[in-house]
Amino acid sequence: MSGPAARQRDPDRDPGLQPERTRLAWRRTTLSGTVVAVLAVKTVLHGGASAAGIVGCALCCVLWLGFLSIAHRRIQTLATATSPAAFAPRHAAAAVLCTVAMAGCGAALVL
Repeated sequence: MSGPAARQRDPDRDPGLQPERTRLAWRRTTLSGTVVAVLAVKTVLHGGASAAGIVGCALCCVLWLGFLSIAHRRIQTLATATSPAAFAPRHAAAAVLCTVAMAGCGAALVL
């Protein structure tokens, strides 16, 4: 047997530092999202609060909270499990959607 199924069933598999690196990558990405949300708030407050700016900033903050929730759940899974389960495709899609939408909101606020 070869492929992903064989790797999951191998009790002698040593993941090394891979779960820790992945956990740190989630933390870095969360920090980047936090910077985007803070800059969105700063942009709205500094440039004068228009209705569109407030809506864009609020949407950016909601997307940040959504990503923060997904990332926190994944970080906890990686920290507690010796052999963490694969990341669910719907959670991965939600994380990507939050990230891309947050970038779009940030770009709209700057323009």
